[in-house]
Amino acid sequence: MYTPHPDRYADMPYRRTGRSGLKLPALSLGLWHNFGPDRPVDVQRAILRRAFDLGVTHFDLANNYGPPPGAAESALGDALKADFAHHRDELVVSTKAGYLMWPGPYGEWGSRKYLLSSLDQSLGRMGLDHVDIFYSHRPDPETPLEETMGALHSAVQQGKALYVGVSNYSAEQTREAARILAELGTPLLIHQPRYSMLDRRPEDEGLLDTLDELQVGSIAYSPLEQGLLTGRYLNGIPEDSRAASDSPFLSTDTVTEDLVGRLRTLDEIAKSRGQSLAQLALAWVLRGGRVTSALVGASSPRQLEDSVATIANLDFTDDELARIDAVIKA
Repeated sequence: MYTPHPDRYADMPYRRTGRSGLKLPALSLGLWHNFGPDRPVDVQRAILRRAFDLGVTHFDLANNYGPPPGAAESALGDALKADFAHHRDELVVSTKAGYLMWPGPYGEWGSRKYLLSSLDQSLGRMGLDHVDIFYSHRPDPETPLEETMGALHSAVQQGKALYVGVSNYSAEQTREAARILAELGTPLLIHQPRYSMLDRRPEDEGLLDTLDELQVGSIAYSPLEQGLLTGRYLNGIPEDSRAASDSPFLSTDTVTEDLVGRLRTLDEIAKSRGQSLAQLALAWVLRGGRVTSALVGASSPRQLEDSVATIANLDFTDDELARIDAVIKA
């Protein structure tokens, strides 16, 4: 039987999410591509246990995570029952709906029918009566935002979610979503954007400024840019890497000679800080406290431990930030 580490809250910093009472760990675990039936169950369980032992109390999912879609939620449901039955109230479990889950016109996007049906299915897979955060995974260009936000509000009213969030929304869409939700009486808790040293759109397009103004939290996904901001590509493209596979998220065309040179320079900056390139990238996203939490994936407990070790050095000098900007923006 799993017994959590007694000192699991000793080191992990927890950051308040916007103006809510909810705090999230600086690093959260994303159950994306490592929690399907093609991965050993014992490894999945070991990752989740190690995460909790290290103070990672937030497990982030979506209805379509796996593969196949739904598999990650089912895997977490089994783990919750086996290992965390007595610790549910110490965990923040989030899920999302927005991408394709089943055939026909009601299986994706942002309609009330799809979102609430999907949430019911997610709760069934995880064996839960509620999630802590329920997200609209992407904006729907054809469904009125009032309907999508109304569905999130209903999830809270029905007791199936404690908080609500949005992901992949622009600054303008986020502002309007927050307005609608405020009028309904369910505040927008959090936004989940893609954000990394290599993808600064949340800064450049004003999203982070908007979240600051609205007092809405943020949790960054892909802070390691699909593995580019790790040591894997410092000498080109490994044969067993994501870029060398048929992954739709990273291709060989992305890993140019110029990019590899920049990654090597960033790695030198990381070493000067006593960090790996991945730890530098995570610390950069978390710098200054604007981002509430950064999402990390893990294929092993050791990989997770390396990510969590980032918290030992989250501060940057002005010179370090300038050197990083010079590498990225050159």
